[in-house]
Amino acid sequence: MNLSLVDAFGRFGAKPARRLQALSAMAADGALVLNCSGAYFVHPSQGVLRYEDRLSREPGGAKDTGLLGQHLTIAHEGALPVRMIVTSRTDEKRGTRTCHVRPDLIGTVVKFDGDHFIVDFKRRVELSQTVTSRGRK
Repeated sequence: MNLSLVDAFGRFGAKPARRLQALSAMAADGALVLNCSGAYFVHPSQGVLRYEDRLSREPGGAKDTGLLGQHLTIAHEGALPVRMIVTSRTDEKRGTRTCHVRPDLIGTVVKFDGDHFIVDFKRRVELSQTVTSRGRK
């Protein structure tokens, strides 16, 4: 489903500081909501979708990257969950893009050195599946 960036952040209970170019926001539940570019995903192992990027790559203003750096620090030090928005450019000339969310994936900031960061996303295990599987023998 194509969403605006504001709507995509809103799906996770977050409100971005900038409506059109926000890189991250903190959700009401404490999770980091990260605006990801599809080009920076890899699969390092089965069941893991890794997002690896650098703050210095962002052409945006220092305010956007500074805020993302603060959010990454908070999430890394507090072991907070990370929620994913994927943004894709649909028309480079006009600068249009589409956004979609991945509510089925929960991430963890596994590395952040002030510039380079790595977030590993895994499918969240539904509580009902866990309870059901424990009851069977």
